[in-house]
Amino acid sequence: MRIVAVPLTPKAFAPYGDVLTPPDDFGRAYFDEGLQTSRSTARPSLSLSRVRPVTSLPLEAKVLERHEFSSQSFLPLDVSRWLVVVAPSAADGGPDAARAVAFLAGPGHGVTYHAGTWHHPLTILDRPARFAVVMWRDGTSTDEEFRTLAAPVLIDMGAPIWPPCPHTLRAPRLSRGAPRQR
Repeated sequence: MRIVAVPLTPKAFAPYGDVLTPPDDFGRAYFDEGLQTSRSTARPSLSLSRVRPVTSLPLEAKVLERHEFSSQSFLPLDVSRWLVVVAPSAADGGPDAARAVAFLAGPGHGVTYHAGTWHHPLTILDRPARFAVVMWRDGTSTDEEFRTLAAPVLIDMGAPIWPPCPHTLRAPRLSRGAPRQR
């Protein structure tokens, strides 16, 4: 199967999680409503990652992962462009690769995946990148689950789609996961 990455927007990404963008005005935006875990034994985990860029395109997504009971957030510290690849769950609970979607994110985009969202590991374009990662862990096998896909999903960049229109970078006011400013 082959898919084409589309620009990451809050509306398009809403079924899978929240897009995190800085506020337009001075101040602070809160995205804490999307941070969640259903395991009382899990504790917040903050890590820093340095990731190498992919060396060839199209990307061959062979494995997807999920955190069934907890959200997971990726906050770019130093990044150019990166891919966000997600898929809903199939009837058997595994990833439904036939319904996978790919988004192209830029330096001003972070994401929080809803608990249980199947996603590809961090995929960086252009140059090495650094991210802060927030999730919940209790040290058991339920922290994360990996599934090898029956057939790889090929992800193309398609026509140049960066930079997106400025309005695609603004997070809308949503009832769930909407940023609060103070």
